Amino acid sequence: MKGNALSDAVADNLASGRRTVFAGMLANATLAVVKIASGIIGHSYVLIADGIESTLDIAGSIVTWAGLKLAAKPPDDGHPYGHGKAEPIAGIIVSLSVIGAALGLAVQSVRKISTAHHPPAAFTLFVLITVILIKELLYRFVVRVGEKTQSTAVKADAWHHRSDALTSAAAFIGISIALIGGPRYASADNWAALFACALIASNGYRLFAPALSEVMDTAPSKEMDALVRRVAAGVPGVAEVEQCRIRKMGLAFYVDLHAGVDADISVRDGHRIAHEVKDAVRKSNPSIVDVLVHIEPAGGVRLGKG
Repeated sequence: MKGNALSDAVADNLASGRRTVFAGMLANATLAVVKIASGIIGHSYVLIADGIESTLDIAGSIVTWAGLKLAAKPPDDGHPYGHGKAEPIAGIIVSLSVIGAALGLAVQSVRKISTAHHPPAAFTLFVLITVILIKELLYRFVVRVGEKTQSTAVKADAWHHRSDALTSAAAFIGISIALIGGPRYASADNWAALFACALIASNGYRLFAPALSEVMDTAPSKEMDALVRRVAAGVPGVAEVEQCRIRKMGLAFYVDLHAGVDADISVRDGHRIAHEVKDAVRKSNPSIVDVLVHIEPAGGVRLGKG
C-alpha cells in the first residue's frame, strides 16, 4: 500500500457508509410519497410539510452518497492527501439544506395559521405512528454506522432520520389537538409544523458545526492524540515525543510528529527509527493512513516550530 493510500479499513468504512445512505434514500422516498399523499387526502398541512422534508432528505442523502464516493478516490497529483474533505463538505451542504428547509416550512406554516382550513383526518395519526417507528429505527441503525466509521456525513444523514421522527411526533400532537378540540383548534396542525421547523433547524446547526470543524482541520479527540504519543514513545530509540499534530481527511487521519532521539546516533539509525515509529502508529489505528516523522535530538534545539 502506498504511504498515503486509503487503508482497507477506511475503504471498507466508506463503502459501508454509501450502502447505509442508499438504504436511507429508498426508505425516505417511500415515506415521502406516503406522507404527502396522506396529508393531501387527510387535510393535514403538517403531514404534507413532513413529507416535503423527507423529499429534501433524499436530496441530502444523494449529496452524502456522492461525497462518500468522491472521498473514496485515491490520492493523485492534484490531491496528494486524497479526496477525504469531500465527506465533511457533503455534511456541510446537507446541514445547510436542513436549515433552509426549516426556514421555508416555517414561513408556510405561519401563513397557514391564520387561514381557515378543513381539520385533519383521524387516519393521519396512524400514518404518523408508523413513520415515527420506522424513522427512529433508521436513525439508530445509521448513527451506529456513522459512529463506527467516524463519518461526519453519515452521522448527519442519521440525524435526518431523527429529525424526521421528531417532526412526525410534533405532527401527531398537533393533529391530535386539532381532532380533540374541533374546528376552533384546527390551526394546532400548523403550530405543530412550526414547532417541527424549530427542531429541524436546531438539528441542522448540530450537523453543521462538526462538519465545519473538520474542514477547518480542528484537532481530533485527546484520546487519539494520547494514543499516537504513547505508541510513538514506546518505539525503541525514541526518548520523547515533543510535538504531535493530527488532521482528519474524511474517514482517514494524517499524523505529523517530532520524535526526539539520541543526538549521537547515525543518520541511518535515525531513519530506521522514524520508519519504526511510522509503522507502529499506523498499526495502532487502521484509520491512520500516513505518518510524517521528524527526527530531532532529544533535549536539543527544536526545529520547525513556526
